[in-house]
Amino acid sequence: MVNIAIAGGSGQVSHEIIDALVASKKHTITILSRKGAPAVLGTPDIRWKTVDYDDKLSLIDALRGVHTVLSFIQLLSDPGQKSQRNLIDASIAAGVKRFSPSEYGSKGTVHMSWWEGKEKIREYLEEVNAGGQVLEYTLFQPGLFLNYLAYPHKTSKHVDPLQSVFDFENKRAILVEDYEDAIMTLTTVADLAAVIARAVEYEGKWPKRGGICGNRMTFSEVIELGGRIRGEPFKIDKVSIKDLEAGDLKTSWNLEAVHKAVSDEQASALLKAVSIGILLSSIKGAWDISNEWNELLPDFKFTQAEDFLGAVWEGKP
Repeated sequence: MVNIAIAGGSGQVSHEIIDALVASKKHTITILSRKGAPAVLGTPDIRWKTVDYDDKLSLIDALRGVHTVLSFIQLLSDPGQKSQRNLIDASIAAGVKRFSPSEYGSKGTVHMSWWEGKEKIREYLEEVNAGGQVLEYTLFQPGLFLNYLAYPHKTSKHVDPLQSVFDFENKRAILVEDYEDAIMTLTTVADLAAVIARAVEYEGKWPKRGGICGNRMTFSEVIELGGRIRGEPFKIDKVSIKDLEAGDLKTSWNLEAVHKAVSDEQASALLKAVSIGILLSSIKGAWDISNEWNELLPDFKFTQAEDFLGAVWEGKP
């Protein structure tokens, strides 16, 4: 049994991981939140602690006796990543053994300004461990959620559908000219949750880089798969590096569905930035995820893209 604290436990991805941890019936789970506990927690296996991330002493007190901290703090709502830095400091002071920062996406952040906070936290974790390990940690990185290629259909309990540059609904995609072989790693939310549930029980040392590789595919392979599943070739909008680097997205369509954490005022600019950022970062290897957790959990069977998407889109117009 592991005593686990979940920071930012009200988010969609964190809910998926919490469900997987509860289902294992092996752990004590405490949710740390700025908000008070809801009237009904849904299960007696979960505790709730209201915390102030600006108060390190209260954080230390909340983390006493905790073995593993999983952070899901929303990066965009944590300017300067002060909350996560304080959480790391408090974890060390409270004697926490393992820490997972708010990651759950690409390995690189180049051209993705909304994820700049990840680099700051990665650097901080290196800094606090520079003189010798004081906090074991891993960066859980599954690439892009395969579930997003099912948009607008919801394929997980908590994570809402979001669009990507691969639009299976309308049989179209966007790719960078001359970079059809750029790599995109696609992993289901359920597989991410299952791997994390196994990882908290893992008795060996956590790898710093925690790649989770469900499906490693080129852009052209994803598009070809989409054509087979949807019954006709995808319409391709090709964009140039020069235009993207200039902030121009010269396509016939763009993303429309935005994450709930993003305000209406931010939505339009962010959706454009997300498309440009994913495309530019992909050609620099940001989504070519490593496979550390695949190797550490060799018996785990990942959901295959063709099986998953075939089932989602079967019979749909």
